[in-house]
Amino acid sequence: MKYSEAIKPISYLKAHASELIREVSESRQTMIITHNGEARVVVQDIHVYQDMHESLTMLKILAQSSASIDQGRYKPLRTAFEDLEQQRTAHKGE
Repeated sequence: MKYSEAIKPISYLKAHASELIREVSESRQTMIITHNGEARVVVQDIHVYQDMHESLTMLKILAQSSASIDQGRYKPLRTAFEDLEQQRTAHKGE
């Protein structure tokens, strides 16, 4: 769907809410709702929203990881696994 087809005025939302929800859910396309000629709200399928949220979360983790590496806050993989094994055996003995 083209963006020009995905923009609807709030009056359309008011008059066709069920139809708009069905269309967004089936097509998984995002709709932009305008108010007084300006884009104000985005209507999105829940699965598209969840996928986007998970992608943003992953990007945030990658950015934090990159910053940690730049700041020298990391350890070799072998050391990390050795530390985990020590923690596991310490908890096993409790």
